[in-house]
Amino acid sequence: MSTTAGAPPRFTPRTWGTLFVLCGAIFLEGIDVAMLNVALPAIRADLGLSTGELQWVVSAYVLGYGGFMLAGGRAADLFGRRRMFLVWLAVFLVVSAVGGLAGEGWLLIVARFVAGVAAAVMTPAGLSIITTGFEEGPQRNRALLVYSGTAAGGFSLGLVLGGLLSAVNWRLVLFVPAALALVILLLGAALIPATPQERTRDRRVDVLGAVTVTAAIVLLVLGVERSAHSSAGWTTATIAAGLVLAAVFVLVERRSAAPLIRLGLLRSGALVRANLAGLLFAAAFFGFQFIAVLYLQELRGWSALETSLAMLAIGADAVLAPTLTPRLVERFGNAKVIVAGLVLAVVSYALFLPISTDTVYLAMFPTMIVLGVAFALAYGPLTIVATDGVAEHEQGLAGGLLYTAFQFGAALGLAACTAVLTGASGGVDGYRSALVVPIAAAAVAAVISASGLRKRVAR
Repeated sequence: MSTTAGAPPRFTPRTWGTLFVLCGAIFLEGIDVAMLNVALPAIRADLGLSTGELQWVVSAYVLGYGGFMLAGGRAADLFGRRRMFLVWLAVFLVVSAVGGLAGEGWLLIVARFVAGVAAAVMTPAGLSIITTGFEEGPQRNRALLVYSGTAAGGFSLGLVLGGLLSAVNWRLVLFVPAALALVILLLGAALIPATPQERTRDRRVDVLGAVTVTAAIVLLVLGVERSAHSSAGWTTATIAAGLVLAAVFVLVERRSAAPLIRLGLLRSGALVRANLAGLLFAAAFFGFQFIAVLYLQELRGWSALETSLAMLAIGADAVLAPTLTPRLVERFGNAKVIVAGLVLAVVSYALFLPISTDTVYLAMFPTMIVLGVAFALAYGPLTIVATDGVAEHEQGLAGGLLYTAFQFGAALGLAACTAVLTGASGGVDGYRSALVVPIAAAAVAAVISASGLRKRVAR
């Protein structure tokens, strides 16, 4: 899988097969989340869920995914990336089918939590298979950009598929991912190579570190995610407990002989900037999606399918990420491309500010297409920077850190936008006010990323 200077990276048939399977898994994760969000009204009507219970259908997955991501990423490093990927993909398959069969709300909520945990293990495992199996440089960069473009394409297509499937029966929204997971599992078992070097020699498990950091992240995500639906006292207490456990985790890691997270990993300025920018980028993107969906459906009266089609242009990044972005990265470097993507994200959200009660779709389209370009420029290169230069035995952990940042950012953005919308007077002015959240988050992310450019110039 070597490349020559100036030549495009060459993939063998086996390499393409491995990348195809891993892209299928991240595509699955994307459509699963997107389709379920669109199907929530149908789920409420069929199972008779209250608004609070319906919120937990989403919150349970977020808690499982965000809370167990670091432990899942480290498990991939300790026990084998291929093994963890396939085992937890099988778990995802089973619980998706169970959720589709659920006749009670509590069973669906439990299934979604376990699905989140499964995704928290298989996602960083899949990413680390790429970062350890593809040669660092142009080959790995192209693989990661194809991978990130597939993830974004899955999310965009999931919005449309969710509207179509939920119109027939909301249970298809869970059965279809289960069927897709079965196909990916069978292909993965055949195509992903098993390498004897994929596990670390020291397989001691930092149980106390895993418990404390997982509990800390669960409490922090829970506090932020539920802040718009709970009292200020409950939210403060939950977040404070999460911060206390995070402090305990740091103390545990400093004294552990085999730490879950080697704290020295966080001394990399590029890695920290990539994770902070990723957190804010996710906060802006998911916050905007939430605002746009409510604006189109609740204020404008558009159907779920019409809303999905309106936002489909964002999926342009699925084409641009593996085609345009590699050329830009090769010419300008990851850092400059990331900053350009984040600046375009700010522009795209600002373009949505003039919305009114009768804005035509043609006036909204610039926001959607520019956001698609922004996603193509920022998401993949952020993934590259967050894993670049990290030792092979810590690649799973690096992926876990990045996806934890994405997930926590998504929860933060949704909570902030919900809080603004809840406190607003209503009408179109409330949506305009809420747009300040994604604009500010993307702007801060751009400033953080640009600080890395200044440091390079100073050197």
